[in-house]
Parts: sequence; structure tokens; C-alpha cells
Amino acid sequence: MIAAIAKSHNEARELRGLFEKQLRQLYWAESAMVNILGSIIKSATSKDLTGLLERHRFVTNGHIGRIEDIFRAIGLEAEEEQYETVQCLLKEALEFIEATKPGVVRDAGLIGVLQKIKHYEIACYGTMRAYAIALREEDVVLLLEETLNEEKGADLLLTSIAESHINIEAADKEI
Repeated sequence: MIAAIAKSHNEARELRGLFEKQLRQLYWAESAMVNILGSIIKSATSKDLTGLLERHRFVTNGHIGRIEDIFRAIGLEAEEEQYETVQCLLKEALEFIEATKPGVVRDAGLIGVLQKIKHYEIACYGTMRAYAIALREEDVVLLLEETLNEEKGADLLLTSIAESHINIEAADKEI
């Protein structure tokens, strides 16, 4: 019985470590996203897309604030840790902007890259929520759920914009 309790405590510490590492990475990713959104907004031409991205930049600042709240709730100082996967996706967005001319094809490509980032964030926030439940961090669970729902909503809006007109207009450029 004592060995089982000791093992449980070790696993919790290991899970806590995973939770904290991913929290630092998300903090970096959200901050990096806010920084790059200005360039992406300037490069997009669709009013629907630019409007969504302008609103999402504001929402992303809220995500950063929530992550800072989570750090406080678990008794840690807010700290970033660069996450190479997101760095690559942000680089992909900037390279795509440089390689394409303004228009619907660029908008379609930007939506694709942004959705890759959204899917990463959805996976991370969902995983973090599961970790928080296991670690019995009830207040943190609610903060993570709120952000998770916002990321899912942004992904759905990106899909809607792409499917309603941008992808069709981009395909018509091929004819």
C-alpha cells in the first residue's frame, strides 16, 4: 500500500512537470501569435478574414492573461519556453506571405497555416485540461476550458470563411 502511494506521488510530480512545461510553451506560443498576427492581418485581403484575425488578436491577449492566472493559481511565476513546432508554423506563415502575392490564394494559404496553429492549441489546451483534472486543479480547469472553447470557435470561423468564399475564389483563379 505504501509503495502504491509513493508511486502515485511520483506520477503526480511527473504529470505536474508535464503540465508546467506545456504551460510555459503555451505562454510562449500565445505571445508569439499575438506578435505575428499584425503581419498576417496586413497581408490578408478578405474583410472577413482580417476582421476575424483582428478580433482574435484581442482574444489571444485574453489567453495570455488566463495563462498568467494559471501560473498564479499553481504558485509559479509566469515563464515562457519556446516551442519549436509553433516557431516552425509561424515561420511557415511569414515565408508564405513572402512567396505569394496579395489575394485570395494567399488568404486561403494563411487560413491553412492558422488552422494548423489552432489545431495545435486545441490539442494542448485539451491535454492541459485533462492534466488539470487529474492534478485536482479545479480553478485551472475552468480557465483552460474557456480558452479551449475560444480556440475551437476560432477554428470553426476560419473553416467557415474558407469554405464560404475564399477557397472557391482561389480555385476560380485556376480556371
